[in-house]
Amino acid sequence: MKKQLIALAVLAATSSAVFAQANDTLAKVKASGSITMGVRDSSGALSYTLGDGKYAGYHVEVCQNIIADISKAVGKKLDVKYTPVTSQNRIPLVQNGTVDIECGSTTNNATRQKDVSFVVTTFVEEVRIAVKANSGITSIAQLKDKNVATTTGTTSVQLLRKNERASGIDFKEVFGKDHADSFLLLESGRADAFVMDGQILAGNIATSKNPADYKIVGEVLSVEPIAIMIRKDDPAMKKLADDTVKAMIKSGALAKMYDKWFMQPIPPKNTKVGLPASEATKAAWATPNDNPVESYVKK
Repeated sequence: MKKQLIALAVLAATSSAVFAQANDTLAKVKASGSITMGVRDSSGALSYTLGDGKYAGYHVEVCQNIIADISKAVGKKLDVKYTPVTSQNRIPLVQNGTVDIECGSTTNNATRQKDVSFVVTTFVEEVRIAVKANSGITSIAQLKDKNVATTTGTTSVQLLRKNERASGIDFKEVFGKDHADSFLLLESGRADAFVMDGQILAGNIATSKNPADYKIVGEVLSVEPIAIMIRKDDPAMKKLADDTVKAMIKSGALAKMYDKWFMQPIPPKNTKVGLPASEATKAAWATPNDNPVESYVKK
């Protein structure tokens, strides 16, 4: 009996240590010598694939800077691994430790803050509507009886339905498994509109076969803080990541990085997204914070 109690005590202590390390990213990566970055295949200029396991984008580069500071903090060069995530699995993969830092296009909201933490806001998004240029659609009202595409696991169509201008407008939702798939629904004519973050729309249009065939129209559906996601209850990781971003803001490096990815030609096709930093994004840089989208809603 005594041996069983000792065994149970050892098991409990081991489990507690494993759990504690799961929420201590710096200890975890120091022990393993590697860190896993969650990336997106088609999140506009924030995070996208170059093929052959390579990823690029504004948030990818921000994360690379954070990881460089993590390497200094743990005293060793880390092996950086890239794991593609989707709108559906990104939060569970951060929670269970598969991904150490998620560098995509995730909206910081109060519901998600119950499960994960966010680094201070690096980008403030406007949710818009993309259509074919010859569609004649210019507003929400013209979406009546149309097929509207969005990406599974995102909130864009919910925002559209809640918009006061959508009252009485009946449309059919069609879902893409990721942003590229959703844009393909628009491109192929299976959808009349694609509702999503403006920079994701702009990024997919810029890299399409004929960018002039599309335009972003209609009312702004929502203004949303987009941020890099980390595990909850990990104060050391949170402070390090926040401090890295704040230092980049103060030095002007973050604004230059934004310009590089949104205002200059980017690989692989050397196309330009052409999306200047919004006033809301500049305001987030001026007073760094991790406020959720609810604080952006007009009272």
